[in-house]
Order: sequence, then structure tokens, then C-alpha cells
Amino acid sequence: MTAPNHRWRKFKNAFMQTLALACAILVVAPLLLVFYHLVVEGFSSINLAFFTQLPKAVGEKGGGMANAIVGTFILIGQAALVGVPIGVLGGIYLSEYGGSKFNWWIRFAADILNGVPSITWGVVVYGLMVIPMHGSSALAGGVVLGLMMIPLVMRTTEEVLQLVPGGYREAALALGISKWRTIVQIVVRTALKGIVTGVLLATARIAGETAPLLFTAFGNLGWAHKLTEPIAAMPLQIFNYAISPYDDWHRQAWAGALVLLLLVLFINIGVRFLTRDRFQQKS
Repeated sequence: MTAPNHRWRKFKNAFMQTLALACAILVVAPLLLVFYHLVVEGFSSINLAFFTQLPKAVGEKGGGMANAIVGTFILIGQAALVGVPIGVLGGIYLSEYGGSKFNWWIRFAADILNGVPSITWGVVVYGLMVIPMHGSSALAGGVVLGLMMIPLVMRTTEEVLQLVPGGYREAALALGISKWRTIVQIVVRTALKGIVTGVLLATARIAGETAPLLFTAFGNLGWAHKLTEPIAAMPLQIFNYAISPYDDWHRQAWAGALVLLLLVLFINIGVRFLTRDRFQQKS
């Protein structure tokens, strides 16, 4: 190998490594910029009152987002009650039962639903629940978020269950264990970490949704005492504060956005924690 050719190959290798590094930085840079901007604008407004007090009257300084924080967790809890059982059972059906053609159509429908804009979900649930109930409610907000979780949880569950070796099923059936017990006690238990990971990813997706809640939960500056009443949520409160003309509400909107980002970040850290064993085994 001649010296000029060797230098040219080293130059091309270094160039491609630099290009790959630059692309990786460009991928991470928006997240870092968003996080930095939220910390600069909103960290100073995060205090004990932000987590423990209700919003003040229009134009007054102070107050917090206690109702929105609690409302967000209530909505996520309701969404999990709707989306997790249906999504997990649907994923089990796709993986363990059904015919290939019928399952193909279910997967196709789930993939389409994963791409449906969130505002469309809000309009649908508005027509199905808000209008018949003659008002916005926490129940409608939880249902719309739960419906958004179903296709993602179902597809994730199916993929994880298909990773379980077929020998596990065959060994259990050879021992005389019924199929449903094989699925519940062996297949699902083996894939439990992956299923939980899919649920957390779906939760992270819906945690910051605003558009569907505008049509369903609507928002509330106080506490919601019943599920049939409008309820506050952090995305809704951030939206309302951001479009207001009051500087103090703008600062609280930045603080709420920072807290919401940290919530999603912690959920994703939980996903990485659950999947770290799988990555270590592959490496």
C-alpha cells in the first residue's frame, strides 16, 4: 500500500467519524437547548408554593400549580386503567392467537392509530362523551389519553412477547400445562419487563398532550371534586398561562414546562433502567 493511498484512507475515515459525531450532536442539541432554556426561564419560579398552592386570581402574583400537578396524575391514572389492560390483552392476542390475515389488519389499524394527530382523538371523544354528558370532565380526559395509549401498548406488547423463545411454550405444553396458563405464567412473566417498558413509553407520550385535553378535560383553576367536572392538567395550565398577558403567569408557565419535561425525563430514565439488562447481554 502506497503512502499517499494510506493517508487518503485515514483522511476519509477521520472525515466520516467527524461527520457522524456532528450528526449525533445535532440530534442531542435541541433537547439540551430546550432544557437549558427552561432552566434559565423557569427554575427561579419553582418553589414550595408552586407545588402546594392553587393559582391566584387573574392578575395577582404568586400561587402555584398544585391542582394541575394532581390533575395530571389523575388523568394519567385513568388513562392507564383504560389503555393498559386493553393494550396488553390485544398484544397477547396478536402474539399468541388469531389468524395471520386478521392479525395483519389489526396491526395495520394500530399503526394507523399511532399516527393519528392527538387533536383528532380529542374531537372524537368530544363527540362521544363531552356532548352527551353536556360538559367537559376529568373522565373524558382520562378516556382520550387511554385511547391514545392502546395502539402503542398493544404493538409493544406483541413485539416483546414474540421475543420469548418458542421452546418455553413447547416445554410447558409438553408438560400438560394449558395454553392460557402457559401464556400467563411463563410467556407474559418472561416478557414482563418489556411490557412495563412499553407502558412507560406510552405514558411518557401522553403526559404532555394538550390538544385532546382542550376538548375533554378543559381545565380548572381549582380542585376537581368529581370525575364529571373539568379538571386541571399541567399541559393545559401551561398553555393558558403562556397565552395570558401577565408576566407572573408567563414565569409559572416556564416553571410548569420544566417540571413536565422532568417528569417525562424520569419516565424515560425508568425505561432505560428496565432495559439495561437486555443491553448488557447484547454487548
